[in-house]
This record gives sequence, structure tokens and C-alpha cells, in this order.
Amino acid sequence: MDAILMQILNGLDKGAAYALIALGLTLVFGTLGIVNFAHGALFMLGAFCAVTFRKLLLISVKVKDPNITFFDAYKEQPYLEIWFGDTGRAIIDYAVPLSILAAIPVMILVGYAMERGLIRHFYKRSHADQILVTFGLAIVIQELIKAFFGANPIPQAAPAMLSGSANVGVWLGLGESLIYPWWRLVYLGFSGLIIFAVFAFLQFTTYGMVVRAGMRDRETVGLLGINIERRFTIVFAIATVVAGVAGVMYTPILPPDYHMGMNFLVLSFIVVVVGGMGSLGGAVSAGFLLGVVQSFASMNEVKSIIPGIDQIIIYLVAVIVLLALPRGLMGKAGIMED
Repeated sequence: MDAILMQILNGLDKGAAYALIALGLTLVFGTLGIVNFAHGALFMLGAFCAVTFRKLLLISVKVKDPNITFFDAYKEQPYLEIWFGDTGRAIIDYAVPLSILAAIPVMILVGYAMERGLIRHFYKRSHADQILVTFGLAIVIQELIKAFFGANPIPQAAPAMLSGSANVGVWLGLGESLIYPWWRLVYLGFSGLIIFAVFAFLQFTTYGMVVRAGMRDRETVGLLGINIERRFTIVFAIATVVAGVAGVMYTPILPPDYHMGMNFLVLSFIVVVVGGMGSLGGAVSAGFLLGVVQSFASMNEVKSIIPGIDQIIIYLVAVIVLLALPRGLMGKAGIMED
């Protein structure tokens, strides 16, 4: 029982990342009709916002080490510690969650620049053209990250208070045998909050209602005197922020490197297709579903029976779902069927 619950938690954890990226992909496709192959690169950019923010917090100066008295020795001490003492150390310790404050404006600017400078010119072009140009943009971003940060992964530490493990078994009344990392639970809760916020924005705000109307019939909304293009630009920026903050919070789980965006992009597009093109609920549901399936497939007991199943299980599930439901789990008629 504990092993099953552990795999479910692992699957929900990984599925949360898939769901957040797929949510942004579907939001962009549903509003703008753009197949954005650069969305994984935005996830990676968010992760490197966290890396950059931490580097800025750790800017140091050499000070004399009072613990060594036999000779003059010096050590690096961050300015924040010198200026603010324990408060400065706490800020450095919580660098990852605090970096969201820096990532949000950065991702908004990146999203706005992408949509206004490039994406808007491909609204009426074929999906093949959209894929080619956004995939090329993703490669450019990837190579820029490699040039600035190098090719090696850069580990990011979770706050000390959240770096241990929680007794999930105690919460569920199963004893103390089920232990799970705190930060993974935090990421799962954070993902749920972001997903809820996006759906609430689209469902319960006037702005979101206009966006949903524009997704259905852009021309009619435009005839009502509403600048739907401007609203779609903001939606693109929101999708960019979702991908960016997802990348920020994932850095303690997976040390960021220059190709992490491509790794998540391929799987997230499979999630979008399985969930149904243009369906936000389908993207989220498929993300968590495929994360759980992949988690169970990675168990040693399963791999001993079917070697390598963990590498192909997502593609296998996608084939089965699409054979049974060609539009995906929650896909709608007319989407990408022209």
C-alpha cells in the first residue's frame, strides 16, 4: 500500500509540471491558434531566472575569517549577510520561492516581446510554419542559455525548512512508513494553486469571459468594439508567466540545464494531444494522468517484467487514447481538423 501511494505521489509531482506547461500551451493555442514549440524554453527561462536571482543574492566580498587565528585567512561573505545579518541569510535561504517575484516581470516582458515581435506575424500562417519558427526560437534561447550558464546542471537548494521529508503516512493514518520530500509536496500544492487561479481568471472575471468569447469567435468579439488582439497579447504573457513560475519552483527537484526545456516540451505536447487540442481541462487531467502512469511504469517490479517500459509508456498511452478517442480525452470537433 505504501509503495502504491508513493508512486501516486511521484506521479502527481511530475504530472504537475506536465500539467502547468500543457496548460500554457493549450491557453496559447486556444486563444491565438498558435502551436508554440518555444513554450518549453519558457519553462527553462523561468528556471534560470531562479539561478540568476540566487547568484545576485550571493554576490560576496572577501572578509577576514575570525575562526583562524594563526594567520590571516579570508572567506567569501554575501553582502546580504553583512548588511542584514540573519535576515539576509534567510533571504538567501528562500532564494527559490522569492525568485518568483523577479521571474514574473521578466516572463511578462519576454512573453510580450515574443507575441508582438514574432508570433503575431504567424496568426494566419499554417501550423507547420508556426512550429518551424517557434522551434527555431526555442533553439536560439537554448543556445543563449548554454553560452551564458554553461552546459552543466546548476543545482538549486530548497529552503532549509522545506528540504527534509514529511510523514505523509501519519497524515493518512498509515503509520510513519510513508516519507515524502517536503518540497515536492510544496510544488504539488503550488501547481494546484496556479491551475485554480488560471481557471478562476477565465471563468469568473469579465476579462476572462471576453477571452473565452474570443476563443469561440474572434471576429464577432472584434465587431463589438473590443480590442481582442490586445487581450490575446496579455493572455500570451499570462501563459508565459505560468511556464516561468513552474520552472522556478521545479529547480530544487531537477537542477536546470540548457536542454531541460526541450525534454519537457515533447512530453507536454503529448499531454496536450492526449487531453484534447484546445481543452484546458483536458490538458491538466492528461498531465496528472500521464505523470502517474509514468511513475508506476518506472517501478523496478514493472521494469523487470517489461524492460524499458518507463521510456515508452507515455507514447503507448497516447497511441491507445487517440485510437479510442481521436480528439483526445476532452477534445472538441473542428480543432486542427481542417
